[in-house]
Amino acid sequence: MTPAHRPDAADASVVSSAVEFRGGSAMIPASRDVVHGFVDRLGERGVDLADGFLDAARLVASELVTNALRHAPGPCRLELTLVDDGVEIAVSDTGEGFPTFLPRDPLRVGRHGLEIVTRLCDEVITKPHATGKTVYARLPLR
Repeated sequence: MTPAHRPDAADASVVSSAVEFRGGSAMIPASRDVVHGFVDRLGERGVDLADGFLDAARLVASELVTNALRHAPGPCRLELTLVDDGVEIAVSDTGEGFPTFLPRDPLRVGRHGLEIVTRLCDEVITKPHATGKTVYARLPLR
């Protein structure tokens, strides 16, 4: 299921969580806390998760939120949604530029965030919208 085909958020069976961040470096650890709470909710619903899912989800969310902080002015939004056999981690920001996916380079210091995200996730796409863009990353549950 692609983000464009996501179930209607009004559906009570949909498990999702969203938070708006105003900016500042505190939104990075806060994003990890939001993910932790979301994963707890998944566990309460009996969703079967891989042993390392929480750590992977926290890493993906914090990398995407960090990129929004570094490369886009203004606020950002983190949304987590259970979709089929994965969790969609979506970060919307006000930046006009799209993420730059750099080739693997073990000698490069820093700038490995999107490389990590693409290795952990089944799908990573960026869609523009009227006030910026949204990066969607699909992390498999197992």
